[in-house]
Parts: sequence; structure tokens; C-alpha cells
Amino acid sequence: MSDTIKLFRHPLSGHAHRVELMLSLLDVPAELVFVDLAKGAHKQPEFLAMNPFGQVPVIDHNGTVLSDSNAILVYLAKKYDDSGRWLPEDPLTAAQVQRWLSVAAGPLASGPATARLITVFGAPYDAESTIARAHALLKVIEQELAASPFLVGDHPSIADVACYSYIAHAPEGNVDLSDYPRLRSWLQRIEALPRFVPMQRTAVGLQSA
Repeated sequence: MSDTIKLFRHPLSGHAHRVELMLSLLDVPAELVFVDLAKGAHKQPEFLAMNPFGQVPVIDHNGTVLSDSNAILVYLAKKYDDSGRWLPEDPLTAAQVQRWLSVAAGPLASGPATARLITVFGAPYDAESTIARAHALLKVIEQELAASPFLVGDHPSIADVACYSYIAHAPEGNVDLSDYPRLRSWLQRIEALPRFVPMQRTAVGLQSA
């Protein structure tokens, strides 16, 4: 049986890009399946059978179906990373990684990711307060990166993968990264990893210049 993983995704979804990036970094073969969000494909019965929340990404690994980008990152790291670098086993480091997964699902989602939803997809959120939340988060990350080159220590982990996409694309949501030199260096370190794959950029917000 083939070990190729089907990844149901949309190319402009940062949540989906997390998984696409992790698959590539682990050198795991993947079949990318386009989900047409504009036409509501994610709300159709066939897709809802895989993820009742009606969200991308979803993976199908030889019949094992899993949704939620952070949960998928954990699965892939446990399944394919024998080194334990992407998701360390020791309790403290594992907890530190989990902390950033929570950030990705909380402040990152409500800040940079939502700011981008406004410009890319026309989502009806207040831009000013959303951008302010984004900068509050980025200031904390900038401070934390003074202690280590990656979010958890000297090596990249799924914490970095979970946070990369929406921070890298924050300018699309009019979130300026120019005041965060450590954060921008961190983005460059992620982009320099072997088998890094970028997410499709959209010419909106600060990215339109």
C-alpha cells in the first residue's frame, strides 16, 4: 500500500500550508487535493464526513483521516520523525512546544491570521483592533527570540511550523514586520530549511506594493 498522504487544502490557507510545509520538511510524499472554498466545497456532505467543522486542512493517510492543522503536525512528527527534534519527548520541551501550538490556535489566529482574512477574503472584522492584537503578539515573539534562534531552543520544531505561515504573510493583512528584526531573521531561518516550500502570496495589504 502506498504511503502517500492525501492533503485536502486550499493554497491560500495558512493552516493548510502548515501541513504542506511539515510534509515537505519530513520528505513525506503527499497528494495535494484542492478544496474550493469559494464554492463551498468544505461545507458539502463528502467533506463534512471527514471534518464536521468544515475546515481545511484534512489528511487521509491510507484511510486514517485527521483534521486540525496542529493535531496533524503532532501526528506527522510522531509518525515520521525518528530523531524527536520536531516534537521532543522530554516533558519540559514538549510542553514548551505545546505552548506555541496554543499561541498558534489563539493569539496568532485572532491577530495576524484574522488581519489577513480581512484583506484576502473580505472577512467582516475590525481591522484596527485586529492589527493591534497582531502587533501585541509579534512584540512578545520578538522578545522570546532573543533567547534562542527558534521558538523552542536551537532546533526547529512543529512550534515554528505552526507559527510560520501567518507571520510570514502578516503584511498581506497590513501588519508591518519592519520593527521586528529577530522575527524576520527567524522567518529567514525557516525558509532556509531543506525542502522548505512557500505559501502562495497575495498582492493585498502591504504586500501589494
